[in-house]
Amino acid sequence: MNRRLAILSTLLRYPDEALRADLPDVMEAIPGAGFSDRDRRALERLVRRLGTGDPLDRQEDFVRLFDRGRSTSLHLFEHVHGDTRNRGPAMVELVALYDANGFAMSGNELPDYLPLVLEFCAVAPAETTANLLAQAGPLLQQIHAKLMSRGLPSSRGYAAVLAGVLSEASLAPTTLPTEANDQADEDDLAAIDAAYEDQPVVFGPESDPDQAGARAKVAAMIQRLRTMRQAAAKH
Repeated sequence: MNRRLAILSTLLRYPDEALRADLPDVMEAIPGAGFSDRDRRALERLVRRLGTGDPLDRQEDFVRLFDRGRSTSLHLFEHVHGDTRNRGPAMVELVALYDANGFAMSGNELPDYLPLVLEFCAVAPAETTANLLAQAGPLLQQIHAKLMSRGLPSSRGYAAVLAGVLSEASLAPTTLPTEANDQADEDDLAAIDAAYEDQPVVFGPESDPDQAGARAKVAAMIQRLRTMRQAAAKH
């Protein structure tokens, strides 16, 4: 098992009481998992943050960051195209890749949900993990950059998780931390939402002005997933 990816997957889960109960084990596992010193310190800060304060505040942080727009969505295929009809075949291929590697999905999340993808990568063969993370790399860089641009303690904490995933893919983050918003009052939800709220996710033909380009991206993604699944089936 890739312990680093298992830890990163856990830290991207919704911060409910179950996650909070797991945090002591996560904190204990981080030092011996092989993270760089920088990533280790950033992840330990996130664990401490998730484990303190009002749980409802931490949950609101999560919802505000990941559930209110496509640019930081943890559903990876939304970054390629918002239309579920186009994403469907890619979902099927990803599930087939899971099945070919003996990975059973748990919970009710869609197969492209990043914590689930990382959970799979933590136990998949190294070559499969490398290929899947390389394919998702540009999307992960976009999410990381958007989180860092917000300059909030909560967004920087989760950006550290994305940085860790990018490191596993041998990719570098695309931006440096911004300081413009370091003093933002994260408890002022109205002010933060007004400043940073994304356009809502829109499904349907109007969701992407470059329809042909979007379809081509989805088609290429499906083909790569199919190739990976066929390779796994041969072993």
